Amino acid sequence: MINSNLYLNPKLFTDDLEQVPSRNGYGEGLVLAGEMYPNVVALCADLTESTRTEEFKKRYPDRFIEIGVAEQNLVTVASGMAAVGKIPFTTSYATFSPGRNLEQIRTTICYNDQPVKIIGSHAGISVGPDGATHQALEDIAIMRALPNMVVISPVDSLQAKKATLAIASLPKPCYLRLSREKVPVITTEQTPFEIGKGQIFWEGKDATIISTGQMVYRALEAARELEKNNISVRVINIHTIKPIDQLIIIKAAEETGAIVTVEEHQINGGLGGAVAEVVGQNYPVPLKIIGINDRFGESGEPNELLDKFGLRVEEIIKGVTYVLRMKNHPD
Repeated sequence: MINSNLYLNPKLFTDDLEQVPSRNGYGEGLVLAGEMYPNVVALCADLTESTRTEEFKKRYPDRFIEIGVAEQNLVTVASGMAAVGKIPFTTSYATFSPGRNLEQIRTTICYNDQPVKIIGSHAGISVGPDGATHQALEDIAIMRALPNMVVISPVDSLQAKKATLAIASLPKPCYLRLSREKVPVITTEQTPFEIGKGQIFWEGKDATIISTGQMVYRALEAARELEKNNISVRVINIHTIKPIDQLIIIKAAEETGAIVTVEEHQINGGLGGAVAEVVGQNYPVPLKIIGINDRFGESGEPNELLDKFGLRVEEIIKGVTYVLRMKNHPD
């Protein structure tokens, strides 16, 4: 059953449910952050319109820098600006930033703990026709391994806007993962957001589905279908993958005894790995990780790719069935 305390979209599961790219929410949030904090600046690697930095550029042309196709320079310039008191937001496709400039992010930003905000747009398999070279499927693993880095994967455009405002005032390096394609807007303006705090979107007691980004909606669809068969599943949105909300995960393990994770990312080093680290060290329970299984992406329509790569509602339901069997028949 839906957790009404979180003010989820009343149009959830209807044909009227709005779909908006999460990058749009970032663009709106960046303008608001610029209004609130005069030391916010934006830097882009020749992708101003695609990354939704264009409106900030129009509003604050003297606080915008076009670096050009030079992602390594993008983050090193931003690190220097942060060192003199600016709050830099850098934008590019996730496959290029952090994909192309990891060493510079590691050494100039994280090593010095500079509050640069790295925005990785067009992440995941659902980038679609652009194909494997532009589908960032490893970015969560890369960024959560870096000391001092905060990693956020918002569920929709509204949460992306809130996350953008939240990281603007956080004196830490941050990575914000965004979608190119439209994703269901399942939250509202009233839905709370706090860095590092997971959210229970669906109440349940038999098992837990933990998800992030646009896959949270498919997790909710799976929970609704399972409920029709008298299987009560909890759905948790982990928007902050680092620092991860250990308490909400441990409590889910204790109270439901079985966990499935779902993400639009490699199963190696992503959300599932982070959850497994928490569960394995604190309260081991049967666990199934659903994601991209050690392969590169390919060209195709976004929803077709999600289905082909095993991110269907049916696969989530199979995952829940598997962990419930392990829970009930451990031998």
